[in-house]
Amino acid sequence: MERLTLEKAKEINARAVHEDHLLLHAANVSAAMGAMAEHFGGDRERWEAVGWLHDYDYEEYPEEHLAHTEEPLRKAGVPEEDIRAILSHGWGICTDVEPLTDMEKSLFTVDELTGIVQAAARMRPQGITDLELKSFMKKWKDKKFAAKCDRELILKGCALLGMDIAEVSAIVIEGMKAHAAELRLDGNPV
Repeated sequence: MERLTLEKAKEINARAVHEDHLLLHAANVSAAMGAMAEHFGGDRERWEAVGWLHDYDYEEYPEEHLAHTEEPLRKAGVPEEDIRAILSHGWGICTDVEPLTDMEKSLFTVDELTGIVQAAARMRPQGITDLELKSFMKKWKDKKFAAKCDRELILKGCALLGMDIAEVSAIVIEGMKAHAAELRLDGNPV
């Protein structure tokens, strides 16, 4: 495979990921990665595909995350640089693959950040559709809100990108807004 497409990524991921919350997380990270690609002038679909595939082995091996990713993805024809990007999102947690490219740094950062954005959007009647950065940043500063999301890791990713948290959050929110219905973040029906 010369280039990883989103369709191919979904097909590969479907072999290993079946739990609804993991599929939803894949969709969130994919949407955020598409927006980051736009920001950096990257190949949007490729970045989205990498985002979709990033937790390929998590459902089956949560305690050995990313230890069972490389070979199956290689066999499925995923390009080496995309496999490396996927491995790099576990840097310092479960891999020693340091994020070096804009795509790798973005995946490392938005993986956790999408969780906080998703949580903030779910608390609003209109979901993410009218979520403004100012409102999100209040949630970000509240350490008790979405407490399981690792803010230090997100800030480390922002530093790698040379961007501040507000700038990255704004890009991620807009990227996720574009997929609000698919992400089930288009508000609560009255």
